[in-house]
Amino acid sequence: MLRDVFAGELRAADVGREVRLAGWVAHRRDHGNLIFIDLRDRSGMVQLVFDPSRVVEAHAIAGQARPEYVLAARGEVVARSPETVNPDLPSGEVEVRVAAVEILNRAKTPPFEIEAAEAVDVDETLRLKYRYLDLRRAPMLANIELRHKAVQAARGFLNEHRFLEIETPDLTRSSPEGARDFLVPSRLQPHRFYALPQSPQMFKQILMVAGMDRYYQFARCFRDEDLRADRQPEHTQIDIETSFLNVPEIRELLEGLMKSIFDGVGEEAPEPPLTRLTYDAAMLLYGSDKPDLRYGLEIVELSAVFAASEFKVFRGAVAGGGVVRAVRAPGGASLSRAQIDRLTELAKEHGANGMAYVFVEEGGALRGPIVKFLGEAERLALVERTAAEPGDLIVFAAGEAPIAAEVLGALRRALIALLAPAPRSRWALLWVEEFPLFEIDKETGRLTYGHNPFSLPTAATMPLLESDPLAVRGAQYDLVLNGVELGSGSLRNHDAAVQRAILRALGMDDARIDESFGWFLEALEYGAPPHGGIGLGFDRILMLLAGADSIRDVIPFPKTSSGGDPMTGAPGPVTAEQVKELRLRLG
Repeated sequence: MLRDVFAGELRAADVGREVRLAGWVAHRRDHGNLIFIDLRDRSGMVQLVFDPSRVVEAHAIAGQARPEYVLAARGEVVARSPETVNPDLPSGEVEVRVAAVEILNRAKTPPFEIEAAEAVDVDETLRLKYRYLDLRRAPMLANIELRHKAVQAARGFLNEHRFLEIETPDLTRSSPEGARDFLVPSRLQPHRFYALPQSPQMFKQILMVAGMDRYYQFARCFRDEDLRADRQPEHTQIDIETSFLNVPEIRELLEGLMKSIFDGVGEEAPEPPLTRLTYDAAMLLYGSDKPDLRYGLEIVELSAVFAASEFKVFRGAVAGGGVVRAVRAPGGASLSRAQIDRLTELAKEHGANGMAYVFVEEGGALRGPIVKFLGEAERLALVERTAAEPGDLIVFAAGEAPIAAEVLGALRRALIALLAPAPRSRWALLWVEEFPLFEIDKETGRLTYGHNPFSLPTAATMPLLESDPLAVRGAQYDLVLNGVELGSGSLRNHDAAVQRAILRALGMDDARIDESFGWFLEALEYGAPPHGGIGLGFDRILMLLAGADSIRDVIPFPKTSSGGDPMTGAPGPVTAEQVKELRLRLG
């Protein structure tokens, strides 16, 4: 037996016990006579002591050990003397007096320090190239253990609520779902391709048609899209679908799931029921469909205040059917001119012509480039409406409502980052609901879907499907945590005619609809029940719970920002014979 106890689990109660340990050398300290080795395994570390006056052979072998060597040791647990107790180590009250040791494997010098608490000075590409070493670091190990705990908590909750865990295919048919598909050529059917699933959307709806009633899966999803901190080409989502539940019942179920996950990793979840905002309210108050509610800084509507203003920019915006809105930034008067200039550039990047702003001084006096254009009544109303105090900054956006919302949403996020206000709470978990079912694609100018083309319109806006599709709202709901969208869900179209009408509204003719979705629409004609669900971005949940800056830190083997794997070299070349078998020609 190489090991009968984990290194990090030894405590004062184990004194006198003979143990066998196995793990990696974290540190070795040679004091000339005694040699001390901190032996590390998944549970933590314990100090080994090698005394040549007791066991010469073990002391000699310890002298050969270097960082990351793999050792097996046998010895007696003894209490450390009071002056040598290590309070920073859970096993710091004891050490193991080694009677025998074996080097199980040697290690080359690692390319970076394994025991560093944070690998902040190590290039991430190097960390990913040697991911097997990076994962030995305590912070990464803690993230992987957190991932395991969250998986078990979610499974336990869903199993208790009579969900069935069901796998769906990874090789499926390409369909328009938003991002580019990863395509897989078929050798047996030349010039035809599988697609890796962007999500199991249609399959989980098929499971509802099949009467499975409640389904879940830790689904692997693949999207060929540009990457960022919270996006990877392959990721995991908790995919959920239910039959015969309405939106409030689905919300209640998912709030219970999130509480279970929080509890499972030792975090205190926000108490249900969660805050709910419609999409329109979220954009009005925060300029974002995934607002971070921990900091306040709500957008204030000021159109009526400036409808007759001498400031032509504000007056003209209102007269043209637009809006004047503002965000108050407590303490923002401390920002430098350079910081104000950067905020102005940010406003321009999001569609504004510039950024109007004022500073608030003692007695409610205002200072700034536009103050001379504001009447006394306007100044008083501005301070009152925004609840401004001395030392605050107020930034404005004027123009079309969607652009004003986007501009102030971007400024709000930037001001939070610059001023770092104290959060009102550790976690802000909320629902954003009733999204526009359709939107205009900025690149093509054509109508496209918002979340996905399978969402059910709300009863109130269903009649507008043909006459005014941009006014149609979906029975949709996003779950947002600390300004990060965790997942999108909705009630689905269980009526084939409604589903076909939505696809037609997107510009598809019946021939294309039948080519791409005919099998799915036919399934809806065989007694599909009312159903709905959600896909929760599991990696994003873990990123936030772990306090990580990127989902790469909670995925065991992630890709780089360019979609590569430095460890394996993927994506890599294939042989000419492989290409020939697939009847492909490389350009």
